[in-house]
Amino acid sequence: MSDKPSWTERLFGGFRKTSEKLTANLAETVSKAKLDDATLDDVEDALILSDLGPSAAARIREKLREKRFGLEISEKELKEAVAEEIAAILRPVAKPLEITAFPRPQVLLVIGVNGSGKTTTIAKLAHLFQEDDYAVMLAAGDTFRAAAIGQLATWAERVGVPIVRGPEGGDPASIVFDAVKQATDVGTDVLIVDTAGRLQNKRELMDELAKIRKVLGRLNPEAPHDVVLVLDATNGQNALAQIDVFKEVAGVTGLVMTKLDGTARGGVLVQAAEQYGLPIHAIGVGEKIDDLRPFDPDLVARVIAGVA
Repeated sequence: MSDKPSWTERLFGGFRKTSEKLTANLAETVSKAKLDDATLDDVEDALILSDLGPSAAARIREKLREKRFGLEISEKELKEAVAEEIAAILRPVAKPLEITAFPRPQVLLVIGVNGSGKTTTIAKLAHLFQEDDYAVMLAAGDTFRAAAIGQLATWAERVGVPIVRGPEGGDPASIVFDAVKQATDVGTDVLIVDTAGRLQNKRELMDELAKIRKVLGRLNPEAPHDVVLVLDATNGQNALAQIDVFKEVAGVTGLVMTKLDGTARGGVLVQAAEQYGLPIHAIGVGEKIDDLRPFDPDLVARVIAGVA
């Protein structure tokens, strides 16, 4: 029998600080037997303080008012009700990455600022696809950062997938072209492309991504099939600001939220869902290869509200 924590336990561990923050804030609101306007105001404030954002907090407040106003409510019942409303926000965006492209390969561009966990997330995504019996290949398209190619190659070896790489400072579009050709020739299901994440020069990044898209379009008009933005949850509001920039620069189609372990800012997940409505494909709560899993909105909602 293994002593290894279950995914749920790791998820709870990852969201513990967020849960404790919200639970403490909610506990202070239930001072009366009935749910009145003053208590609803306190609930809304507690949600905002827990990083769920003003829009989600206002939405949850109104839903509680519609369903519970004037009724007696315990602290446990309040947490359960909040969990249900958080889940209602998260369910529409919970969409695992599905491999449906024909002809193969399905091309995933993975983007994100340096330090967001982009490289390890690529490896974890490769592992997830392998678990579903898909053949995976990586392309080292981040040629700008010196360590990026080596890091991705190390992860490719660990996961046991082929990688197409070029020299540091090389042309990313050329590498992607070679990777698509190789993936097509060998019948690979999924090609995951790493890209540079330097936002300091937005125009240069935009031009580079446009060139990659042009090359892909010549090989397969449908590619890239997915543009996945990796966000570091510890960045809080800055992570949300990155969505704005990368949507403009790269045409983001979905999100992966990483580093939810050890942060009290897990509420930004709810804020991202409410504000942008982009699919959340997966979340990461650790550094191990299997610490990235498809996003379960109901479980996450209950963990955040402290009732899991």
